[in-house]
Amino acid sequence: MPNDPQAGGVIAAPAGGFHGPVKRSITIAGHQTSISLEPVFWQALEGAAVRLALPLSALVAEIDAIRIVADDPPNLASALRTWLFDNPG
Repeated sequence: MPNDPQAGGVIAAPAGGFHGPVKRSITIAGHQTSISLEPVFWQALEGAAVRLALPLSALVAEIDAIRIVADDPPNLASALRTWLFDNPG
C-alpha cells in the first residue's frame, strides 16, 4: 500500500480503520433531528459531553445555537466536526 509506512509510505491508516457515517437521532429544542457522523466524531462528542458534564443532546444543542447565529451557518454535522477540531479532548 502506498500509504503504509512499513511499505515505504509516509502515513498509515487510522488504527481503527476507516468507517462511514453513522446516523443518530438527537432531541434539540424539543424536536428530533437526525445527524450523520463518523464513529470517531460520535466518540469525541460523547467524551466532550462527559468532560463538560452535559448530556450529549445538551452539548449538541449548545453547538447548534452557536452555529445558527453564524453569518453563513454550516450544516449541523459540519458544525459539530469543526467544534470538535477546535476543542480537542
